[in-house]
Amino acid sequence: MLEVLPIQEKSEQERLCALCGVPYRPETLAYRAAVDGDFRGICQFTMDAAGGRITDFAWVPEKYDFQTFFILGRAALNFIDLCGVHRAFFDAACDNETLVKAIGFSRNSAGRLEVDLTGFFYEPCKHSPK
Repeated sequence: MLEVLPIQEKSEQERLCALCGVPYRPETLAYRAAVDGDFRGICQFTMDAAGGRITDFAWVPEKYDFQTFFILGRAALNFIDLCGVHRAFFDAACDNETLVKAIGFSRNSAGRLEVDLTGFFYEPCKHSPK
């Protein structure tokens, strides 16, 4: 069973970041993904007046699968949206642009990966990769 849950303890966030080879950012919020109790990856993100920002999106080597990380990314965006922040950016180092675009991001005029979350979760099937 797939589980995407917020990480409650900063020490746990730091440990999971190390497993995925990304820097621990104590100022960020984070979600973790696990399948049948087996940790797969992490998403660290933050929000401010400029919008939400995914800073790290990574998986344990050899444990990537598209569906798990699609849901992890969407979960982070849903939380950002529920907090009243309706613009988000994907600033993480991630070579899988197909995945990032499937989550909902597209390149803006400046080339930055961005998504407008206004109404995004009301009709998610209308939001397709660009």
